[in-house]
Parts: sequence; C-alpha cells; structure tokens
Amino acid sequence: MPGGRPEPSHRPSSKPARLWRSLATLGVNLAAPIALYYVLHGAGVSDLVALGAAAIPPALGATYKLVTQRRLDGVAVFVVATMAASLVISVIAHSPRFLLAKDGLITGLWGAWFVASVGARRPAAFFFSRPLLEGRKSFTAGSWDVLLDQDPDFRRIWRVASVMWGAGLLVDAVVRVVMAYALPVAVVPGLGGALYPVTFVVLQVVTNVYYHRSGLYRILGARWLDRQPAQSSGDSNETTDHASTG
Repeated sequence: MPGGRPEPSHRPSSKPARLWRSLATLGVNLAAPIALYYVLHGAGVSDLVALGAAAIPPALGATYKLVTQRRLDGVAVFVVATMAASLVISVIAHSPRFLLAKDGLITGLWGAWFVASVGARRPAAFFFSRPLLEGRKSFTAGSWDVLLDQDPDFRRIWRVASVMWGAGLLVDAVVRVVMAYALPVAVVPGLGGALYPVTFVVLQVVTNVYYHRSGLYRILGARWLDRQPAQSSGDSNETTDHASTG
C-alpha cells in the first residue's frame, strides 16, 4: 500500500450504530423534506418556495457529512451540487415541477452508475454489499478481495446484481419524472416518498432470490447451508433404522 497505510477494515459496525445512522439518514433525506413541504404548503406558501425549502435538509445533511469527515465524499458532493443546480434552474424557469423531477434525475444517475460500474473491478453492488456481509459470523469465507481475484462466479454475481439494481433504479427514475409532470404538485412529494421503500423492497427481494440461485451464499460459506445436509442425513439414517427394526 502507498505510504504503508493499513488496509481499511470492512467489518460491519455494531447493529445499534448502523440502525441509528440509517434512521438519521431516512429522517434527513426523506421524512424531513416531505414534512417540511406539507407544513409550508398548508401555511399557504407557494409550491416553488415550499419545495425549495424542502431541499434544504438533505443538502445540509450532505454538507455536514463533508465537513465532519474532512475528506471529499463523491456522494455528498453529488447531492449538494444536484440540489443547488435544480433549485437555481427551478427559480429561473419558475417551475416547481422541475424541483419535483430532480428526485428522478438523482435516482436515474444512481441507476446509470450501477450499470456503468459493471466494467469496474468492484461493481456498485459489491461496493454496497461488502460492508453489510463481509466478516459476519454467518459466513466462513475470508477476504472478498481474494474471492474477487480467484472466483469468476463471484465476479459475475456482482456484475449481474449491479445491472439488476441499475435497471430497477432507472425504472424508478422514469416513474418519478412522469409523476412530477403528470400529477398535481401537492400529491407528488408524498407519493414519491412512498415509492422509495417500494423500490428498495422489490429490488432487495429480487436480488436476494438471485443471490440464492446463483450460489453466492455457498461461495461465502453460509453456515446455514452446512446444517442442511446434516439434517437430511439424520432424517435418512432415522428412516433406515425404522425400516431395519420393522
């Protein structure tokens, strides 16, 4: 490694810490903007101003991340830049619908990145799944870097999963843009917020079915797979014993 720096750890953090971070992220990026918009909308504020104000919490959250981490975070920079650009364009065009469509733009760019990452050594699905799975007690496999270098099936699985997530996010993006321009403005923030968990759950279910069928959990040495043959063998022996006694 350059400069003799140790390899960063990919062990998952404690469950309470991950839970609180996830809840904080959902609150800042999803719940707060929607609630703020409807509060301002109910108070008679124009849609353009209310939607512009609703974009502030995610932008502040991304800015806070940049400041506290003291390093350039591509995701945070992307969020802040997109928020700022969409706000400026909406004010110039005096169009609240462009501010609504920005969520589709962001989701679409994420989807495009997932698909484009297929050509990289570490595809996007690998990048996001690694901190959640590597090093867990449920799996006996060692370093994912070693698996990535030595197992072609392991590489293929993450490329396919990245395409699946990318395609799903691109579909989500199209739906968001259509909603932004086809539905009443006041309906879109709430409906768009509800679409996030739906998209996430559908993609999670589909990719986990694929992981099971493609043999990912076998490659990772899932402990629950080791117990299944033993149970089957035990059942078989018990049946044989009963047959012999009979």
